[in-house]
Amino acid sequence: MEALLRPWELITDPVFHGTDLIPDSGPCLFVGNHTIYGLLDLPLLVHHVQRERGLFLRGLAEKAHYKVPVWRDFLTRFGAVDGTRENARALLRDGEAVLVLPGGGREVAKRKGERYQLIWKQRLGFARLAIEARCPIVPFAAVGGEETYDIMVDADSALMAPVRSAFERLGGRAELLFPLSRGFAGTALPRPERFYFAFGEPIDTERYGGRHEDGRAARGLRDRTRSAVEERIDFLLVEREQDPDRDLLARIRSRLPV
Repeated sequence: MEALLRPWELITDPVFHGTDLIPDSGPCLFVGNHTIYGLLDLPLLVHHVQRERGLFLRGLAEKAHYKVPVWRDFLTRFGAVDGTRENARALLRDGEAVLVLPGGGREVAKRKGERYQLIWKQRLGFARLAIEARCPIVPFAAVGGEETYDIMVDADSALMAPVRSAFERLGGRAELLFPLSRGFAGTALPRPERFYFAFGEPIDTERYGGRHEDGRAARGLRDRTRSAVEERIDFLLVEREQDPDRDLLARIRSRLPV
């Protein structure tokens, strides 16, 4: 992980807030937001938590990932598992720190105008898991990834109709279809944006007494977690605006000898 991420870490120079709030050990659930394409920022977060707190986050991956040869092996190699409730329960029973992105593949497959929106629908799975395991939820936010690309054509566009049909015939879900975007200098390469991450105060789930089948309790915990993640996103957006080293060239200049 260190070897693979070091060049990208040097380019993006990520900033982390609230690392001291992360528990010393599991079981716990890390719950946060997905940015476009999903893989530009999350590996940096996983590496940071492992390096600074000794927790190796076990990601719950969308089932569609495991239909792709080689890619599924790569995910497994770096700790991810097929995101079934059974796998999540097993990890928490073993005292692991589990990474959950309730927006799933839909939150990765952004549409125009969806920057930093949580697309969690009515999902309660992560809340039920946390209540059942009586483990804390660590809310977190990631900012910067949404600016690495500009969406040109998204999955809802009429221009994508033939692609949607072909994707569905191959067994895919149209809502998971990635947008067509442009990045650095109009190319497919991502812009070298600085990434920002923030962890919130862990949310205690003991108060729910293990009542994971109680829909009202699960909804309350989900909404509380959602608010905490959105609050962290808003915090990071303000922090980024005030950061004199947000731009890559500014960061390079600040590191040059006077």
